[in-house]
Amino acid sequence: METTMNEEVVAMPRIGDKAPVFKAKTTQGDINFPSDYHGKWVILFSHPADFTPVCTSEFMTFATLEEKFAKANTQLVGLSIDGLYSHIAWLRTIKDKIEFKGMKNVDVKFPLIEDITMNVAKKYGMIMPNESSTQAVRAVFFIDPKGMIRAIIYYPLSLGRNFDELYRVIVALQTADEFAVATPADWKPGDDVIISPAGSCGVAKDRMDGNIEGLDCKDWFFCTKKLDKDMVLDKVLKKEKEPVLA
Repeated sequence: METTMNEEVVAMPRIGDKAPVFKAKTTQGDINFPSDYHGKWVILFSHPADFTPVCTSEFMTFATLEEKFAKANTQLVGLSIDGLYSHIAWLRTIKDKIEFKGMKNVDVKFPLIEDITMNVAKKYGMIMPNESSTQAVRAVFFIDPKGMIRAIIYYPLSLGRNFDELYRVIVALQTADEFAVATPADWKPGDDVIISPAGSCGVAKDRMDGNIEGLDCKDWFFCTKKLDKDMVLDKVLKKEKEPVLA
């Protein structure tokens, strides 16, 4: 890909990378990211601009669901390329004037990052010039308690996010970690989970002969098992989280 002398090339962080480090001012005070949230999962998300209707609907939804995410040990952190005073004015307007889908008097308590310089947005590849060179797209980064990027979702400016899916991703990632499994298409707590493919001919034969209790194998590489919904939710939504070692 050819680039001009003046064209800035910014590498986008990838799944499995350490979350890029930054310091920023937010509507909840200064933060050091991601170190301030060590031991928690974080959803870092960007939006195009304050005082825009799609973003307003998203912030109201996120704020309404904040406690639900918190029970899954997850902190919400927002970002846009706007100043702190604009953020404050917008969030006050949301609380005082906006009603959406029965939500009103919504108080946004999670931090919203000031990023006028685009420093953070560029570190996270949130600026896509063919969409906009002055607004961040709707990026979502799922960052684990050790500060590693575990999943990434991008949406264009015109498309509001599906919040059921964002919550499903957080629960599925934690379930995969807790039980050493994978989650199939459309998985939700209570559904069967996927077991890793057999790593040897012997294990493959045992699976197909039905010698491994608790597995339902359609073929040597495609095996599922039941995982109790209450067990999943107890692990993911337990109030007291075990300390996370660095």
